Amino acid sequence: MPGIEKLPIEETLEDSPQTRSLLGVFEEDTAAISNYCTQLYQAMQRIYDAQNELSAATHLTSRLLKEYDKQRFPLGGDDEVMSSTLQQFAKVIDELSSCHAVLSTQLADAMMFPITQFKERDLKEILTLKEVFQISSDDHDVAINRYSRLSKRRDNDKLRAEAVEDVYTSRKKQHQTMMHYFCSLNTLQYKKKTALLEPLLGYMQAQISFFKLGSENLTQQWEDFLGTIGTSVQNVRREMEEEVGQMQQTIQEMERSCDPLYAPCDPDPAHSPVCRNLTRKQGYLHIRNKTGLVSSSWERQYFFTQGGNLMQQGRGEVAGGLVTDLDNCSVMAVDCDDRRFCFQVTSFDGKKVVTLQSESRKDCEEWVSTINNISKRIYLSENAEELAARVNQSALEAVTPSPSFQQRHESMRPSSKGRVGRASSISSVGSEPSPALSVLSLDALVAPETPIQFDIISPVSEENSAQSKTAAQSGRRSNPFGESGDGTSEDSEDSILHQLFIVRFLGSMEVKTTESADVISETMRQILAARAIHNIFRMTESHLLVTCDCLKLIDPQTQVTRLRFPLSSVVQCSSHQDNKRLFGFVLQPATGRGDSRAVCYIFESNNDGEKICDSIGLAKQIAFHSEMDRKAVEKRKEHDKAKEKQQEELSKQRQIEKDLEEQSRLIAASSRPANPPAADGQFLVLSNSQSEDSDAGEEGKKRGESEA
Repeated sequence: MPGIEKLPIEETLEDSPQTRSLLGVFEEDTAAISNYCTQLYQAMQRIYDAQNELSAATHLTSRLLKEYDKQRFPLGGDDEVMSSTLQQFAKVIDELSSCHAVLSTQLADAMMFPITQFKERDLKEILTLKEVFQISSDDHDVAINRYSRLSKRRDNDKLRAEAVEDVYTSRKKQHQTMMHYFCSLNTLQYKKKTALLEPLLGYMQAQISFFKLGSENLTQQWEDFLGTIGTSVQNVRREMEEEVGQMQQTIQEMERSCDPLYAPCDPDPAHSPVCRNLTRKQGYLHIRNKTGLVSSSWERQYFFTQGGNLMQQGRGEVAGGLVTDLDNCSVMAVDCDDRRFCFQVTSFDGKKVVTLQSESRKDCEEWVSTINNISKRIYLSENAEELAARVNQSALEAVTPSPSFQQRHESMRPSSKGRVGRASSISSVGSEPSPALSVLSLDALVAPETPIQFDIISPVSEENSAQSKTAAQSGRRSNPFGESGDGTSEDSEDSILHQLFIVRFLGSMEVKTTESADVISETMRQILAARAIHNIFRMTESHLLVTCDCLKLIDPQTQVTRLRFPLSSVVQCSSHQDNKRLFGFVLQPATGRGDSRAVCYIFESNNDGEKICDSIGLAKQIAFHSEMDRKAVEKRKEHDKAKEKQQEELSKQRQIEKDLEEQSRLIAASSRPANPPAADGQFLVLSNSQSEDSDAGEEGKKRGESEA
């Protein structure tokens, strides 16, 4: 028979989520076995009931045949031949009835008894152990939370001793219960085979003994088969007994060796010193979660390091989640008002701070040393432990509590010059030297003999030189990161859509056509094949900013814009059919020199690439509608301007007509004779307008005479 799956009893004390997940698989298997066993028990019970019914029916038939002579039939009641024949049948059926009774007894002993014992005893025992284990696990969690909430300010020896004793008792109870529970589940893997085979073996043996009048060959064949099954059952039973003995011995050894580990206090440093050369660590920690401006809560989670990341995983979860990036981070032990053995992890940019609590000072120092080694990227070297041993002194300084965490974080932050001076490497692989690439290339989609660019040229040096010249001419201070504050603010104000994605650049190459939908998938295949052939595994991580105007690749550390793609130049964008994290887009710049070369860029994202493609499509739609609205506004402005111009021309024309009318009236007034004197010898006084008109008429007359 194949090997038996077993639960590791040695990992019961750690009680990791992986062990709980494996325990969940065994519990599901137990539930499936219980369900199947119940159905099989019902089917065998029906067989047993049917056999009893058949035996009773056979006996009743034999009795009725014997009573045939006592019947009084009106016709043919004295048929002696019929009576003797039925008596012979009655004798045979009576013997068959006895055989059926023996068969019923054999079925009860050999078929029903084993499966009833397995159903009523073994399965119920596992259910009872499961309930006891759940209760002990809950009691252990309550004791751990009570011990973790011990106040540092109000240190009470009695309360601390009670909490330590409670943790010791609950942890020991949980460990012992868990080991016995695991032992029962492992034993069940053997018992389920015997519980299914023994009833069938008893059923077939009872049937063979019942059908002894059958063929000798058939009987011999079944006897050989049943003999083989019986031998296999005995072997499984013997192996089960040996495995149970080994598990019992392991439980006793674990109980003796793990007794000092039940207490959460620090063990003896002489027997278990602090290891400062670790680059990987896992275990349960308490994490502080903010619930308000000044309030916070603590939650117990399982934490582990994976590469340069700190991960956490709750009970019942299949996989862990990212807490923070440990590369170039800062870590140190801190003094918390309400908790002991706390340390703090701050990300490289200082935006994320995580406060954690361990069970003991030794555990705290090991966590700080491990994270400190990971932050220096020691885990990437071949001899990580030797390299970690050389930086133990700095790890010891980091463990010392300090009230000023911000000063230490600022001192550990790298300078901006070092970050700006970082240059990206460029690797170009042509299609000529690689025969595999020539096979993969398709001339209809990708331009032949086109180099593949595997990295991004960072424009930091060029932008810095240009900005320094501009700053020297204008007298302004240049930005050391090569950023332009005005342009960024204008983009942020003008653009409606702002979505940021974390991507890694895989490569780019020139393509011949932009109309085919397979050009992006073909480019992905060629770039991935080229990386595999030339052993290129380095990828540049960037932030892809999607706006309504353009696509930007931003350096996540220096916030420098590495590349800027106008949104109008993006022809198409799609993701990989199988690996949804891969996506790409084709860029065809609109140049005035007749250059229509198109370039396909391939990226890998942390999430679904279809979301990024949908975001780019949404940005193009918004840009299209914005352009339509802008054109409508410009057209409306031009119409309003033409209307205003027409109104101005009309007002000018009316003013000219008014001036001509006034001039003609003045000329007519000047051509009339002077006013005669009054009768009483007084002169008539003219109004100001009339005098001005007369003066104007005289001046016009004099001007006309001089012109004549």
